[in-house]
Amino acid sequence: MIRLEFGVRTLGRTRLSVSPVAEAVEWLKLVADGRRHPVFGDPGPAARGVLRHPDVALVVDLLPPAGRDYTPDLLTPKPRTGSWKEILHTQIAEIEATGQDDVDAQVLSGLQKHWGRPLSPRVRRLAESGRLQPRLAAGLDRFWHEALHDGWPSLQSVLDDDIAGRSKIIAEHGVGRMLSEVHPRAGWSGDALTIDSRYDITLDLTDHDVVLTPTVLNRTELMFQLDDAAQVTVYYPACRAGVTGRRDPAELTEVVGTARAALLADLGVARSTAELAGRHSVAASTVSYHLGALHRAGLVARHRDGRRVLYRRTRRADVLIDPS
Repeated sequence: MIRLEFGVRTLGRTRLSVSPVAEAVEWLKLVADGRRHPVFGDPGPAARGVLRHPDVALVVDLLPPAGRDYTPDLLTPKPRTGSWKEILHTQIAEIEATGQDDVDAQVLSGLQKHWGRPLSPRVRRLAESGRLQPRLAAGLDRFWHEALHDGWPSLQSVLDDDIAGRSKIIAEHGVGRMLSEVHPRAGWSGDALTIDSRYDITLDLTDHDVVLTPTVLNRTELMFQLDDAAQVTVYYPACRAGVTGRRDPAELTEVVGTARAALLADLGVARSTAELAGRHSVAASTVSYHLGALHRAGLVARHRDGRRVLYRRTRRADVLIDPS
């Protein structure tokens, strides 16, 4: 379990932002692995061709091998405020200005620790000499402009839609509600963001701002960077609302089944398993089974209230019920 302890000042400085560089890193992972994106398809010859550039190849050397998930945080600086163009410019500049201590910790020591294999000789040579940072910045900048620039408007529209929807949740229900619904693996305890994870980490973020960043090119995973409290960023899959009209209940039943559709319809407010069992006249174990499936699908969020665990529809489920 990862526990990010906010405090009042941190909660007041929590914000949502796009990260052009993070999207570039996700796209680069897919291109380097020779895979197709399930939505956007084949990356295309331009994206594959730019892999031959030596600076882009250096970035690829820092991407996690199969079975590993650690990527050095220095590749994805926390987004600052501003337009996406300003954010991109600042992120590239911050990569170039990365301190040598961070390179030592995240590259020279971190990759060996997390990947269990030695660095490539060229990465080690550049990292030890202090020449790695500008090469990585140039590589990501080149890859973004040659492989992602033309498709950015379509990605940006989804990211903007997600941020607008979550901003509405904050306006109507508060930051805590938004945090509790950001991903099925995440929850809000009242003073901390908790994340289901194989890592056991507690991080005090007092006096630091936290950025939550929607991603389009990573469609399912909740990701986080925690190497440096000042750089903490949580990445979650963006959710885009549908186009028009409230979904017919019969259609929803076809999507999730009768029992789960009924539970979803009743979870506009937070309810416990026992309460739902009583309201729907079914066994608590049956309700728990269905809630587990809905939670894994990202359609309900859960949080602890004393000894009770409460469930509520997520925005993704709201869109399923009412796409307007």
